[in-house]
Amino acid sequence: MKFLYGKQDWKTFDRGEENCYLMANGLGGFSSLSMIASCSRNDQAVLMACTHSPNHRFNMVHRLEEVLELGEEDSHMRRMFLSSQDFQCHEKREEGYRLQTQFAYEDYPTWSYLAEGVEVARTIALMQGRNVVGISYRIRNRSLDRATLRVRPHLQFVPKGQRLSVKQEFIFAQDRIQSNGQTLYLRTNGDCRELPVLYREDLYYQDDVRDGKMALGRSAVNHEICFSVEQGQEETLEIVYGMEEALPGMTEILQNVANHRKNLQGRFPDETARVLAAAADQFISQRDSTGEKTILAGFPFFEDWGRDTMIALVGCCLSTRQYDTARSILQTFMAHCRRGLMPNLFPEGTEAAAYNTVDAALLFILAVYEYIKRTGDNDFLKQAYPVMQDIIKWYAQGTDYGIHMDGDGLILAGQGYDQVTWMDVRVEDILPTPRHGKPVEVNAYWYNALRIMEEFSKGQSAGRAGTMGTQEEEPGYGALADKVHAAFGKLFWNEEKGCLRDVISDTPADDQVRCNQIWAVSLPFSLLPEEKEKQVVETVFRKLYTPVGLRSLAPEDAQFHPFYGGAQLDRDLAYHQGTVWTFPLGGYYLAYLKVHGYSRQAKSCVREQLRGIETALREGCVGQLPEIYDGENPVCSKGCFAQAWSVGEILRVYEALEQ
Repeated sequence: MKFLYGKQDWKTFDRGEENCYLMANGLGGFSSLSMIASCSRNDQAVLMACTHSPNHRFNMVHRLEEVLELGEEDSHMRRMFLSSQDFQCHEKREEGYRLQTQFAYEDYPTWSYLAEGVEVARTIALMQGRNVVGISYRIRNRSLDRATLRVRPHLQFVPKGQRLSVKQEFIFAQDRIQSNGQTLYLRTNGDCRELPVLYREDLYYQDDVRDGKMALGRSAVNHEICFSVEQGQEETLEIVYGMEEALPGMTEILQNVANHRKNLQGRFPDETARVLAAAADQFISQRDSTGEKTILAGFPFFEDWGRDTMIALVGCCLSTRQYDTARSILQTFMAHCRRGLMPNLFPEGTEAAAYNTVDAALLFILAVYEYIKRTGDNDFLKQAYPVMQDIIKWYAQGTDYGIHMDGDGLILAGQGYDQVTWMDVRVEDILPTPRHGKPVEVNAYWYNALRIMEEFSKGQSAGRAGTMGTQEEEPGYGALADKVHAAFGKLFWNEEKGCLRDVISDTPADDQVRCNQIWAVSLPFSLLPEEKEKQVVETVFRKLYTPVGLRSLAPEDAQFHPFYGGAQLDRDLAYHQGTVWTFPLGGYYLAYLKVHGYSRQAKSCVREQLRGIETALREGCVGQLPEIYDGENPVCSKGCFAQAWSVGEILRVYEALEQ
């Protein structure tokens, strides 16, 4: 799908910065600018390179300052910005957006400009598997004067999120720039010349201000590239930057992007689903510390987290039939399982792995189940089975973070200040969403993990799971699952509200209406009678559903926060207290289809409601789905502008619609 935007989409400068693009290189690096080619965040860049995959990122080429000159070097020369960028003093804005006629995005972004008879088309493309970015300017000069384009790259050479120091030195050679221990190589057919280092200290980031972050940024300029086109001529300026000495040309870069797109598993007949499949691929990255693949949780902020990976994997890898990638990721987690827990963060350098998640290990079992259903890979199942046994053993006998099985078979989790569910915000000694006790979704995962192990231990495929290659049955999984089933129905059902309690903790939080209950319905093995499952689905729809996600808390709750924004504390307090999250919407649609028997009518209803997702793909990050929206009026994406589990869970819905 090609996304096209016109001048109505950047009526004002602020409006033009509302949307952006994203290209990822499979190493953790990326390229992202606004629709008007500005940086509205310090974390945006023409080239955000990754020197050690996937998290050691350096903001190398932050933005491009572009000036079009018409005429000769005299008082009659007309100079106009093609670039757009805001500054602390808004009167200094570069307002190239006024000359911009079009923005297009498919595999890469293209901007079009018209200035006094000169047409300029800028294309930026990021190579797969390499820290290399190409920029081209096709200039068609139909004016009466010579047209000269001056491009000044603004550099940072600092780790992502850090601020450039004016003490940082930049060294220029004809084909490279060196600073802060990094070398950036350059290739161009333009006239490149060194400039005295100039620091711009007043870049203004609208989106960072909105998120309560630092408003101002700094960049450095130490060279300029000039390119002239005579009257009546059409020529192309090419500039390539990269972290390697032998740089390709723009043609090779574009071919690389095209080949990568061609190799993606385009199994979906639905065009929106194909867009999401391409979006999913952007989160898949190499991890140097393990030598295997991983899934980045979101751009531009997040790293690869265990919980997010396990949720995103099914849609991003299995629904798209990238089975080898899925296996690689699962094997990585298997190697790092400790005391029945999967890492929430992998070890990085001197930092040890973090295991502060109750659900990642259980979600791992569900992911293996989905993998085996699709592949019948019994060799892998034999490898994974002992790990899954270990998970069940540790959850039953007790492990870290207060995770253990109660006498009724249900799982307890959380202690002190340890927040181990996905609603895990902690602000010093404040827990905005305390869920210590028996969380509803965790126990749904636990029950399903037991039923899966029951199937696997019997060595029966049943058309769904693989075989262990043995007919030996391990007693205990089924009996324990039965016990959990009985306790779950008794403790979690809230007859008054016609839905499930969020947690069993003997606190007022128990009866809050939250989105977590939807997974007790959407998962393969049911915990409730069909009629109660339908009640859950309808209650979630009435109180939590929006076309772009589910509210994390019902609006009538006294703790509901209608708006997400402002200072860090304000955002943390709102994060799971009503804020709309996109990824649980996948669970809702899967639950709706399940309780209506995947009927033609049910599928038609879901397809109609998915139009909200189609529109969401045009807002925020083009072709991507975000992390969150405001709880009361979800019209503008917030948080990470591209979130892996949002994309993955909606892809699962499209996969289900085809069955």
